[in-house]
Amino acid sequence: MNTTDRTPADLLRSALAADPARPLVTFYDDATGERVELSVATFANWVAKTANYLQGDLAAEPGDRLALLLPAHWQTAVWLLACSSVGVVADVGGDPGAADLVVSGPDTLEEARACTGERVALALRPLGGRFPQAPQGFADYAVEVPSQGDRFAPYAPVSPQDPALAVDGRELTGAEVVAAALADAGERGLAEGSRLLSGLPYDSWAGLSAGLFAPLAAGGSVVLCRNVDRLAADGLAQREESERVTHRAV
Repeated sequence: MNTTDRTPADLLRSALAADPARPLVTFYDDATGERVELSVATFANWVAKTANYLQGDLAAEPGDRLALLLPAHWQTAVWLLACSSVGVVADVGGDPGAADLVVSGPDTLEEARACTGERVALALRPLGGRFPQAPQGFADYAVEVPSQGDRFAPYAPVSPQDPALAVDGRELTGAEVVAAALADAGERGLAEGSRLLSGLPYDSWAGLSAGLFAPLAAGGSVVLCRNVDRLAADGLAQREESERVTHRAV
């Protein structure tokens, strides 16, 4: 982390400047057998495209509220950093009816329809695949995002003192997210090059921190495991060895 890192988006920019080729997010879904590894550069590219889509096509502005109805997934991590880049408040598991826009997975579409603003759906298929047919009333993220620009510049400056994340009934500014992530990284003993395996869901600060923010703040990486309960105990041990895991949160 640099002293200029005051928002989660700043943390990503610093990681990109330091070592763009190193792994940042390695994602497993033990219900489907999917494995995806994203380097810092690849992850940052997805974030830039998503932020351009959010700011441009969806006309989101700093202070807008986005109900994020997605599980622990690499694409959820992308949305969290895209929201930070634009200045949009990522309301994790938030009420779509009270949000300016909603981003939904395939299992929360009916709930997401309560949003009267823009609605985006993610199929959460391997390799970021699209829906066979886009859900009515939703834009398909996998269709809309690939054509977006690879570089992002916000229309308006994002203040680290503005609300950035809502989770656990708390609302954190960008600066508070960074501070909490650094504190968690210190408590876990994370350092540059650490590999943290997380099987925690993204429905709490603990899950978001272990599954993204703390490793990012420490200069490490995360092995993010969805449906890890379907993996046998010896399978988990083998994964830790093959992925060179140094820390665990399951």
